[in-house]
Amino acid sequence: MNFKTNHRLVLASASPRRRELFSKLGVPFEVVSSNVEETSVQAETMDAYVREVALLKARDIAKREKGKTIIGADTVVVFQDTLLHKPNDAEEAISHLTRLSENLHQVMTAVVIIQPDGVEEVFVEQTKVYFKKLSRELIERYVETGDPFDKAGGYGIQTDGVLFVDRIVGDYNNVVGLPLASLFEKLISLNILEL
Repeated sequence: MNFKTNHRLVLASASPRRRELFSKLGVPFEVVSSNVEETSVQAETMDAYVREVALLKARDIAKREKGKTIIGADTVVVFQDTLLHKPNDAEEAISHLTRLSENLHQVMTAVVIIQPDGVEEVFVEQTKVYFKKLSRELIERYVETGDPFDKAGGYGIQTDGVLFVDRIVGDYNNVVGLPLASLFEKLISLNILEL
């Protein structure tokens, strides 16, 4: 399906996965990535943290891309009230996946829409992900592929990380990095997209 828009849309993300998902809406858009320092964000809750990071990134782009509608997002993996960031090295990736093995974690994505008049809309989508029991050998083999290093939690559900997942409750695309159905619904309600 292709939708109509009279907005100049900017996806504020360097993620190829978000770009691919957003392109499913069939509307023209640009990609501009932010270079803000995410570690500067302090928050009381995981929900507040992911919101603030997404806002920081989207506002950075909104300052540079005047007159355009900015769509930004940030995704985090939360295990037992701890953020599992993108792993810095193999040891950290192994640690993340060992903790997630045979356990439940949440994937939270905050999505920000900033319209040309500065009006901001923010929502957070949450998906529960249950992992199978993972052997040390399987974890190490996966880490050797290099796949974990640009992904929150150290795995990609759309790549070989799908082999670790027992089941999910919620939006699959949210785990990939963009809750497309909820974003679409919001863009329609704001009259940014038209059928």
